[in-house]
Amino acid sequence: MVRHPRARIVLAFVAVVLAIVILVVRLSRTSRDGRRHIVTWSKSEAPSAEKPGANPAAGSQPSSPAVPAAAPSAAASPLQFSEAPAPQISPSQTVPGLETPSTNLIIPVAGVRPDQLRDTFADARSEGRVHDAIDIAAPQGTPVLAAAEGTIQKLFQSDRGGTTIYQLSTDNKFVYYYAHLDRYAEGLAPGHFARQGETIAFVGDTGNAGAGNYHLHFSISLISNPKRYWEGVNINPYPLLRK
Repeated sequence: MVRHPRARIVLAFVAVVLAIVILVVRLSRTSRDGRRHIVTWSKSEAPSAEKPGANPAAGSQPSSPAVPAAAPSAAASPLQFSEAPAPQISPSQTVPGLETPSTNLIIPVAGVRPDQLRDTFADARSEGRVHDAIDIAAPQGTPVLAAAEGTIQKLFQSDRGGTTIYQLSTDNKFVYYYAHLDRYAEGLAPGHFARQGETIAFVGDTGNAGAGNYHLHFSISLISNPKRYWEGVNINPYPLLRK
């Protein structure tokens, strides 16, 4: 034990100084903590940078991942093109996803040259309809040729089209439709595989063509289901036959 009075004074002074230092340190730490902005997050959350000018008191809203806007579909509602107007699309237009027959088509009427064709695809018809096909004029009885190879899907008597043929392309994506026929080629039947250029019928004026208005009504339809060959989106044959 220290008994000298001077030593006691020194020890007391040191103790007071230490107490003052500890008190100052604690006050300084409390002051800094009071001004500190502390951000915490759970293990399942990722930290995100605070945006300039954001209000810390308002809290941050969770950001949703960017979702691209859905592109408009190019497909149209299928319609029966033999008896009702179908959406019209020209292969000369730039349409995303538009398909056209990969086979080079021939003009489906014997003796007709490309420069004799007329583009009647968008012509108006009765009851507010659009033609959705081209008319190829020729004398009665002129051979109608298969525009491409494909299976004869159906022989059909239509009120508007008269004596008609539905031919399915080899890739099952397109239907070639021949209408206003005078008659079928002898022996033609559903299931027959027609070669390109084969005579399948003869030009006539049946259906609503009008007496003496001999021509072939020819259309091409892009289909999604070969079993529903009468439904599809019509494609303008004119640019394809003019190649």
